[in-house]
Amino acid sequence: MARGRHALIFGASGVTGWAFVNEMLHDYPKTGTWSQVTALSNRPLTLEDSLWPKDDRLRIVSGIDLLKGDQDDLAAAMKDKISDIDTVTHAYYFAYKGNKDVMQELKDAEAMFRRAITATDCLSPKLEFVVLQLGAKIYGCHLLEESYLVPPLREDYPRLRQPYHDQLFYHPQLDWIASYCKGKKWTWCDTRPDIIIGFTPNSNFYGLANSLGVYLSLYAHLEGKGAECPFPGSAKVWVAKTNDSSSDMIARETIYLSLHPETCGNGEGFNIADSGQWETWSNKWPQLCSYFGLRGVAPNSNSQEVRAYIKNHLFEWKQLEQKHKLRSGIADSDVPLDGFEYFLLNQLDFDRQYDMSKLKSKGFAQEIGVMEGWEPVFNRMRKAKIIP
Repeated sequence: MARGRHALIFGASGVTGWAFVNEMLHDYPKTGTWSQVTALSNRPLTLEDSLWPKDDRLRIVSGIDLLKGDQDDLAAAMKDKISDIDTVTHAYYFAYKGNKDVMQELKDAEAMFRRAITATDCLSPKLEFVVLQLGAKIYGCHLLEESYLVPPLREDYPRLRQPYHDQLFYHPQLDWIASYCKGKKWTWCDTRPDIIIGFTPNSNFYGLANSLGVYLSLYAHLEGKGAECPFPGSAKVWVAKTNDSSSDMIARETIYLSLHPETCGNGEGFNIADSGQWETWSNKWPQLCSYFGLRGVAPNSNSQEVRAYIKNHLFEWKQLEQKHKLRSGIADSDVPLDGFEYFLLNQLDFDRQYDMSKLKSKGFAQEIGVMEGWEPVFNRMRKAKIIP
């Protein structure tokens, strides 16, 4: 191996972390880049369930609770469970503990990140680069009518005004690492995808592709192939401008950044998306529906709310599970945030497209289209027996 890079991925079984492990084991960006990939997941995860390729470079480590015990306890647990942690060169942080209590979520998020990176820094003298993934909340997109930053959204926009600033956990995470990294040999950046489109072997707090995959599979089963499928959201969301952020592209873009520390480190923030060209659901929905043999059309009086439709037809879904030997406990999982599909498809009804010029200026040129981002996710869901 040219440099023997060792990637440590926090939150590896999540919608973003999964893709990082997958891309690295498929030798992105080229053969010889990664000599070891350590995938950390708080929840148990087997290689078979993960759908990652069998690879001697992969170490799956489960059961490290980033909030358990004091800092020394966490360092001891990581040293005990992570083989060759002293060789880690790149740390990618995607761990997340969702909570409807905003301030408790903030407290946990700051503590988890601080403790994880402190332990990694102390145990990994070869550390070169740390990545912290944020999201579109950095621009206030979650505030809906209170959102005030004008698109296209740029990385040099100011932080949110009060009281929203102190309610968002990104800010204490950023403030902490900016201070902690002073005088260190390693550098860091943050990344900012919008809604993430990706596969996860477990249920996810915000798994839109997972929910739509189940919804469209069920809709095709009940209404029949070729049926008209109205967009399950509002007319304003139908035409709102956004940039998809598929997990495969997030991984490629972020890996690229982390391998160019001289120009992409120093605490810089980067928008991450499939393309510099914005999209709308009016273009995406027909393509997604076509994958399932349906005809996607604009929202109308027959539009169904995603989660309600699934819940109302759980009996029929259970029949599909038995017929196709699907994994149980996915469609009716209590892990996803209740109502998040409604929020994304009905309430995020304003333009929030990204300015992607900063990433391009660093030399990353690849872009992909709608189904290049979504189709691999649905294919993996089928392979994992999540959908028929």
